Amino acid sequence: MKTFTELRRLIRFGMAGAVGTLAHYALLLGLVEGLGTPPMAGTAAGSLLGALVNYMLSRRLVFASVRRHREALPRFLLVAASSLVLNGALMFAMVEKLGWHYLLSQVFTTGLLLLWNYVANARWTFST
Repeated sequence: MKTFTELRRLIRFGMAGAVGTLAHYALLLGLVEGLGTPPMAGTAAGSLLGALVNYMLSRRLVFASVRRHREALPRFLLVAASSLVLNGALMFAMVEKLGWHYLLSQVFTTGLLLLWNYVANARWTFST
């Protein structure tokens, strides 16, 4: 029964990530296409919005955490930063060292990082 509960939480975590990604892209497109903002500024703003959406959805709907924001948010951001570093390292290893196609590498990396982020956030960021 516990495995089924974890699987449901992992699916909700993935769905929260999808909503955060949609928020990122919506803001990016709105800023760049609608307001003429430079793409780098648009993606930075979109990324920040996406991270905040992911944080709020993960905290409330995925993990039902009661950990204070001043404790959980820095942890969440550290997990996100570690994921960024891992993404770069894995992509470099697979594309540059192993010669894999970049899209195959990114799909594989995304799957690994989904699991990494889920476990890190479940066991450290939002656990009490």
